[in-house]
Amino acid sequence: MTRPTARRRSMSEINVVPYIDVMLVLLIIFMVTAPLLNQGVEVDLPSAPANPLDADGPEPIVVSVDAEGSIYLNINSNPDAVIDAGAMVDKVQQALQIEKKRPVMVRGDANGPYENVVRVLVLLQRADVDSVGLVTDPEELQ
Repeated sequence: MTRPTARRRSMSEINVVPYIDVMLVLLIIFMVTAPLLNQGVEVDLPSAPANPLDADGPEPIVVSVDAEGSIYLNINSNPDAVIDAGAMVDKVQQALQIEKKRPVMVRGDANGPYENVVRVLVLLQRADVDSVGLVTDPEELQ
């Protein structure tokens, strides 16, 4: 007895399981990397060789940090006196509201911990400072 030949129909379905797996892996990668992108302090570092500031421009706001972590502000009523972190943020915000293009510079003690400079950069970020320059001594040519 011979069987009648049955015609097979072609399947026109798309198997989406591999695409779902790829999308889940990408989702996990983006979920892990997204919080890492928001951490850190944005600093505009000058390219080497650094050029001096324009003498005709506005006086820069200079925040100095000594080796012990004390903060000094050149636009304070007494620039040689230690200033509180909150007061520094307020004074910088007020100065930038008056003149938005005023440069902001950070002077850090070479013998102090890096943490002191980063703390000041975070405070300047709270004060809505867009760009920060780092003050260094010029290298002597040999």
